[in-house]
Amino acid sequence: MVYILECQDGSFYTGVTNDIERRQLQHNEGTASRYTRSRRPVVLRYKEACGSRTDALIRECALRLLSRKEKEALVAQNK
Repeated sequence: MVYILECQDGSFYTGVTNDIERRQLQHNEGTASRYTRSRRPVVLRYKEACGSRTDALIRECALRLLSRKEKEALVAQNK
């Protein structure tokens, strides 16, 4: 699964996991990534199931290349 979190400062963080609830908890506890550690709390804004971890990593790369406006549209479309 690939996911997008919105950080307290309004920035987006994209990642891959097989347990979204656990991973979001780790981000909010400050144990998941250096980027989100100083931007807590984070809120899940988007998640997408993928067929395999490889597919999720490929999709993560594609999402990271999106512009801010494109990510906002993706998040808004998924509400």
